[in-house]
Order: sequence, then C-alpha cells, then structure tokens
Amino acid sequence: MLINRKEKGQGMVEYALILVLVAVVVIAALTIMGPLVANVFSTINASL
Repeated sequence: MLINRKEKGQGMVEYALILVLVAVVVIAALTIMGPLVANVFSTINASL
C-alpha cells in the first residue's frame, strides 16, 4: 500500500511539472508573438 501511494504522488508531481512547462512555453510564445499578432489585427482593422 505504501509503495502505491508514493507512485501516485510521483505521477501527480510529473503532471504538475508538465503543466508548468506548458504554461511557461505558452507565456513565452505570447510574449514574443503578441506584438506581431496585434499588428496583424491592427492592419486588418484599418483595412476594414
């Protein structure tokens, strides 16, 4: 029983680390691509 608990805890920690990594990548991508996307929307808005 004790071994099973440790394995479940380890699995939860691994999922949490994956979620944190994905969040960091998404934040970095939005930070880098944000001005470019805003410029595209601005251009589209101006052309309408």
